Amino acid sequence: MGRALVGWVVAVMLGLGHWMPAAAQQRASITIARAIDADRYDPHRTAARAAGEVLHMLADTLVTLDWDQRSIRPGLAREWEVSEDGLRYTFRLRDDVRFCSGREMTAVDVAWSLSRWVDPATRSPTAWRAGRVVRIHATDATTLVYELAEPHADLLHQLSLFFGVVLDREAVERLGEGFGIRGFGGTGPFCWGEWVPGSRLTLVRHAAYRWGPPIYANRGPAEIDRVVWTVQADDAARGAAVMAGQADLTPYPPLAMMEALRRHRLVQIVEPSQPQWLAFLGFKVDRPQVADVRVRRAIAHAVDRAALVRQVYFGEAHPAISLLAPGTLDYSASASSSGAGYDPAAAVALLEEAGWPLGADGFRQRNGQRLSLDVYGFAGPWQRVLEAVQADLAQIGVEMRVSLFDPAIAWGRLAGQDFDAFVLSAPYVSAGDLLGLYFDSRRIPTPNRMNWRDAETDQLLARGRTALTADERATAHAALQARLQEATVWLPLVHERLPVAAHTRITGLRAHGLYGIALHQALDLRLR
Repeated sequence: MGRALVGWVVAVMLGLGHWMPAAAQQRASITIARAIDADRYDPHRTAARAAGEVLHMLADTLVTLDWDQRSIRPGLAREWEVSEDGLRYTFRLRDDVRFCSGREMTAVDVAWSLSRWVDPATRSPTAWRAGRVVRIHATDATTLVYELAEPHADLLHQLSLFFGVVLDREAVERLGEGFGIRGFGGTGPFCWGEWVPGSRLTLVRHAAYRWGPPIYANRGPAEIDRVVWTVQADDAARGAAVMAGQADLTPYPPLAMMEALRRHRLVQIVEPSQPQWLAFLGFKVDRPQVADVRVRRAIAHAVDRAALVRQVYFGEAHPAISLLAPGTLDYSASASSSGAGYDPAAAVALLEEAGWPLGADGFRQRNGQRLSLDVYGFAGPWQRVLEAVQADLAQIGVEMRVSLFDPAIAWGRLAGQDFDAFVLSAPYVSAGDLLGLYFDSRRIPTPNRMNWRDAETDQLLARGRTALTADERATAHAALQARLQEATVWLPLVHERLPVAAHTRITGLRAHGLYGIALHQALDLRLR
């Protein structure tokens, strides 16, 4: 399959002999090829990565997460202080920020924008990230006070995400339900140009921009005059476009073509230094087939993640034993060492202990019932992943029946809860972020689709969420990781590497990786 793809790419490139190098064209714009579009670009009404990668270019956040995915740096806020009880954050804002409209941004705008995020009337799917807000208000033009009902140890990390970008109230009110569809208003290094849904989105440079975060050498304005996001759903076409110079870069390079892309003299590959995106299989623990932790752990021992990376991910991922990637804020190495690594013999012993002997047909049975799992997932790349897992489980006598659905209906099928296990992939910014979203019993039946209701887990989540010191938070999250590893509620499959493929005419390229978003604000990006 790999040779066929490479051959196809070569043929495409030979057919593009008329193309002239970008250096000769002296283009002032770049084209970014991606797999899918977003449904809208309103940060308070979407959780889509496809929206976030654009929103970080259109708007700014109070604080910025550094390249290490751990350290908090200034953004629109120059500095901040936190009260001893963790209930009051006071942000001192820059006084030189302007929206794309030219209007000056003040603390009143920031307060309005963040209050819109948490307003129940907005019905934001991510409002929980803002914590239990009492009030967000301005005390003067450059001072913002953020008051909480309980401490939120992860607040600054959450405020660095695109859900917390600052919006132009006048644009929101003028566009109404068309905000993020027919137009936008923000303070970012780029401004809204034109959107043709499902095809392309054009952004233009915000010429007045001078307030970029200190993680960039260039604080503004952007080096690029225009950014054109184009949708190319076909994997091979995206890779070929970069190799042929039709696209300047793609944050979604086809894994099957990565070897050819790495070898190509006009292509560069960059990756985030700390990617945090997990592909996993989750067990619905109240289903009879997987209610026994010994069965879940046996399944985890049976899956060869290293082979999965080689055969399905073409080496472009890391085998996952732990829930969190090493280096993540509050990652616990000791807890992760207890993960169920590849050990088919241990898997067989656990199944025998759990009372599932091997039947004459090669599958495990008890009281005339076969040990069989119904697994739900999304159509597309998940098919090969689940075929590999299915083959591994057959080796220990466990049947896996796979149902894959188009994304348009897959979420509804998952909400129906008629499965023993499911597969998903998830971005995160910290231990508290990932574990708090998926394992809190208050989030049953979604996104806690495992129906994991555990008092110890809830207590540890609460301790980590309300901790007043980094040590207290890390201790709670380490204990939580150990608890979840022991219970094997998830089977971690791979930690994705999130590579970016770009033409060599692009310089200043560095992959950020925040919530899976490669380019972030793209302030250092330029053309040779």
